[in-house]
Amino acid sequence: MKEVEDIFGIKISDSLLFERALTHPSYTQEKELDYVECYERLEFLGDAVLKLAISDILYRKYPDYHEGEMSKIRSIVVSDSTLSVISKEIGLADLIRASEHDLKQKIRTLESVSACAFEAVLGAYWLDGKFELLMKKLEELFTPHIENVNENMAKYNAKALLQEYTQSLNKKTPVYKLVKESGPAHNREFTVEVWYNDEFIAQACGKSKKDAEQKCAYEACQKLGVTECQK
Repeated sequence: MKEVEDIFGIKISDSLLFERALTHPSYTQEKELDYVECYERLEFLGDAVLKLAISDILYRKYPDYHEGEMSKIRSIVVSDSTLSVISKEIGLADLIRASEHDLKQKIRTLESVSACAFEAVLGAYWLDGKFELLMKKLEELFTPHIENVNENMAKYNAKALLQEYTQSLNKKTPVYKLVKESGPAHNREFTVEVWYNDEFIAQACGKSKKDAEQKCAYEACQKLGVTECQK
């Protein structure tokens, strides 16, 4: 728990909460512990804590933005992809407890696992009565990501932009095809193609199918000259 305190700069009162927050379900199964000893319930709470925190930051940072604009930024910022990056950068993912088998499979590197543990720790800090201190740390951690998303919204919103563009032409939507999966389980790479009107437009790779599709859509927007993606 000392390492968690060092990462967030916030003292812990109830260490049991944080032990649970960093415990993968495979560990409780291996040790024949109660389901409540893993991070899933705390992750549920932490998800709400994170959305509240990011909503507050966005509300103050962008006083002229409509709720729709803030919602788009928030949805990207609180995604597993962003949370996993932060969890790994600050060293929190390295503290996750899991079964011996899953640790050998490098489960800590999985996007969903590192993201869930991050949210669970936020839930633990909420129950520990440290939300005000946590808000300051979250603003420090997330502001660079918020600013990046805000400045590059076209890239993050490429799938929606591409669909709007194609539907404006003939009501048809793009079709995404997963053409290849490669790499070990803890470091998969997905290759996706996007087709429109039965014609190939673009191909891209990503660490998840969703990520690959978004990159693929951005490439397609570039090729088709969709205005928002040319900015």
